[in-house]
Amino acid sequence: MDDEEKRRSWVLVVGGTGFIGRRLVRASLARGHPTLVLMRPDIGVDADKLHLLLSFKAQGARLVEAALDDRAALVAAVKQADVVVSALSGMDVAGRSGLLRQHKLVEAIKEAGNVKRFIPSEFGIDPSRMDHALAPGNVTFVEKMELRRAIEEANIPHTYISAGCFATFFCANLAQIGTLLPPKEKVHIYGDGNVKAIFVDEDDAATYAIMSVDDPRTLNKTVYIRPQENILTQSDVIAKWEKLSGNVLKKIHVHADEFLASMKGADFITQVAVGHFYHIFYEGCLTNFEIGEDGAEATLLYPEVQYTRMDDYLKRYI
Repeated sequence: MDDEEKRRSWVLVVGGTGFIGRRLVRASLARGHPTLVLMRPDIGVDADKLHLLLSFKAQGARLVEAALDDRAALVAAVKQADVVVSALSGMDVAGRSGLLRQHKLVEAIKEAGNVKRFIPSEFGIDPSRMDHALAPGNVTFVEKMELRRAIEEANIPHTYISAGCFATFFCANLAQIGTLLPPKEKVHIYGDGNVKAIFVDEDDAATYAIMSVDDPRTLNKTVYIRPQENILTQSDVIAKWEKLSGNVLKKIHVHADEFLASMKGADFITQVAVGHFYHIFYEGCLTNFEIGEDGAEATLLYPEVQYTRMDDYLKRYI
């Protein structure tokens, strides 16, 4: 181990094969952190995940085998790291939440006693500002706050990450529910379309998160990722797409009451999505507050990061 490696924190990523998890692994390696990736023993015949893990190994990561239900193995894995970053996924179609599994991780971190920083799986809307959230999507925020309380009661050093709207799920589709592709003929606009949201490239979110892991300025704080040029309204995003594509879309404005009524009779995931979209695009929950002393803004902390503007992000869909 050379001197540079000794100065870098050892980072353990849990959930490293997921959407944001794989990006966190890559960002950790790119930053030169000795990187551990938790590998479940029950990976079975999931060839895609296995080959992804092996690709991380080829890039220099170390695979550490442990199940969340195996306390001894999980503690042993945690003891190898200075920093634990969780990217465990959220709820499934039945409303069961993967976020609850993080409590096992908190217990292991507490027992190990060596972790200098824990970043739990949040990466979206700040749950501490969502006690008014609509059911059934409010369960996401309730569970995240329960986990925060467990982390803080255990006196575990931590950083929470609020990354706004991941561009894959909110920008490329012009904020349309039920698709990941830009609409071709018409677009539904929430209210007047002029409420500001924050759009973040997923790779940038991972970069900022990893940069915060051993930064004393982010200790026990929430890091908000607010790229100034990506603080946009839905109308702004639509205009960018129309300019790039040369295709003018038919605009259909949806009143708040009509939008909320679409939850009735919908499946669970759609109901959750409607609730979250309502808070973002009607209430402006990502931008209607100032960051206080218990928070920090990522692009101000790390101005050297050349974040992706949404104009450039959208070009891949042309």
